Amino acid sequence: MAGDTKERILEVSLELFAQSGYLGTSMSDIAHQLGITKSALYKHYAGKQEILNSIVEKMSKTDYEQAEKYEMPETEPDGFDSSYIKTSIEKIGDYSVAQFDYWTKDKFAANFRKMLVLEQYRDSQFGQLYHNYLAAGPAAYMAAIFRRLTDSDSSAMQLALEFYGPMFLLYSLYDAADDKENVDRMLRTHIDRFLEKIGSGYGKLTTI
Repeated sequence: MAGDTKERILEVSLELFAQSGYLGTSMSDIAHQLGITKSALYKHYAGKQEILNSIVEKMSKTDYEQAEKYEMPETEPDGFDSSYIKTSIEKIGDYSVAQFDYWTKDKFAANFRKMLVLEQYRDSQFGQLYHNYLAAGPAAYMAAIFRRLTDSDSSAMQLALEFYGPMFLLYSLYDAADDKENVDRMLRTHIDRFLEKIGSGYGKLTTI
């Protein structure tokens, strides 16, 4: 029961952070939304920072599980690691669609993304989280996977930007779209066309 309560606190807190910002939400706001007293809330979490730390920990765990589920590399993209070399093009496509669905349709992940967008310029810790989860982190991850196709790290990063850049834009289009299924189709078309374009060169290097 205590675990369920702590989980509920994280969900409600993140929803408020996504709406009003982390800095614009107080412990009193969270307690009120939960329908409990502030003192009861403090029995579970010492403050907003501890709540945020728990939210980030949950997101990190889910990130790892997503990569494992789609048999994608789980290590940091620190060069020509064998796990990156052996990633098939089909897995890249499936994983990318799954990640987009996760960041847009999973309520917890979508609220986490929206919170980071709101707070990235207000607080350096959020700026770093934004880059790790939504900007520099995904780009570096894809660059490590595409490295086999190129003769330099900079060329691999260029490929990664060409692949991930439109996905990054589609997050915003999805949030504002009335026809969200159309955005899903746009994503699938982009991924299919990109992977088809690079597929012949990529395929030569996947049988290691």
